[in-house]
Amino acid sequence: MKKWIYANALATLLTVAGLSVPVMAGSEDVVLEDAWSRASIGVNRPGAAYMTVRNTGDEAVTLTGLATPLAMMPEIHETTTNAEGVSSMAPAGEITIAPRESVALEPGGLHAMLMRLQEPMREGESFPLTLMFSDGGELTVEVPILGIAARGPED
Repeated sequence: MKKWIYANALATLLTVAGLSVPVMAGSEDVVLEDAWSRASIGVNRPGAAYMTVRNTGDEAVTLTGLATPLAMMPEIHETTTNAEGVSSMAPAGEITIAPRESVALEPGGLHAMLMRLQEPMREGESFPLTLMFSDGGELTVEVPILGIAARGPED
């Protein structure tokens, strides 16, 4: 428990300082890297958050849900494109990450969909996003909000 508190405190301090470092879960098997989001147009349309979720352990981990005070309905969604080139988006359900593998939450694929925003996502601000895992563990990361046209965490 102490390692989790220290890892999250350090990550929060470094995020506030503008530095990018991985954040470790209490199990020290899950690392979140390069979290980011885009500014929203008001609250009538959903927002999204992106990052890499890396499993550094020797056993699979399963991401089961999300929570944030910013949105009443945060979910993992997946965008797919069919043979005719038509894209659609739907809830992805649970995401299992194999040992020593990672899953990218990125535009055009899996992503954290933030529905029913409680306030606009404003460039330069940030919000906490909690990832919940099947073993009961939770990992919270502070997600910076970039410009509306951002294409990645470096923008």
